[in-house]
Amino acid sequence: MALEDVYQRNLHHRTHRAGWLRAAVLGANDGLVSTASLMIGVATARAEQSFLITAGAAGIAAGAMSMAVGEYVSVRSQNDIEESDRLLEIEHLAIDPDGELEELIEIYINRGLSRELATEVATTMHARDPLEAHLRDELGQHPHTKARPVQAAIASALSFTAGGLIPFVGAFAPSHGKAAWSIIIFTIIGLIFTGIISAKTAGSKLLIPTLRVIGGGCLGMAITAGIGQILHVSGI
Repeated sequence: MALEDVYQRNLHHRTHRAGWLRAAVLGANDGLVSTASLMIGVATARAEQSFLITAGAAGIAAGAMSMAVGEYVSVRSQNDIEESDRLLEIEHLAIDPDGELEELIEIYINRGLSRELATEVATTMHARDPLEAHLRDELGQHPHTKARPVQAAIASALSFTAGGLIPFVGAFAPSHGKAAWSIIIFTIIGLIFTGIISAKTAGSKLLIPTLRVIGGGCLGMAITAGIGQILHVSGI
């Protein structure tokens, strides 16, 4: 099979999407839930509409920056671990190449190959690029799943902003008393679309992931609405 055919076949898999997809789905869901929860809490506390809108805008801006920075730091830490393992493997190969070869042979044997075939495969891999073989088969590091902090940070910030804008629109309800319900309706619609898009992108079934996203979002909104109501009733 030609390399181009192999590449085209691999495009149908979703593993290469793991880095940015996780950040994007998390960002969109967090943008929806945290912005909606904040605004519902403010709305149920009977705050003025102007304050509600200001709180929503501030929440979106702060949340997007927090998500971007948090995602970058988190994924960058994963990069540091991968690089540390890489340097350690280089050291091991320099100190004890025969021991590393035997380690690779054992890995292939545990995966079902006979010792003879495992030895042949490991020897061939070591002759070609021993570091690549150990990073891939011993440590599970692959170029297409490598952590990309900048990409994850950008995806997280943009998706949080996009998610946050959905409940934010609900704050512009004609009647201030209906703002909380408007935010809830807009947010549930957004959660449905987020669940469907994430399931489609990941290649999984629609129902369970979508219900999971909706359930978690509604729980978060219910808790903050209750807190907002308590604050209003208590006169805080």
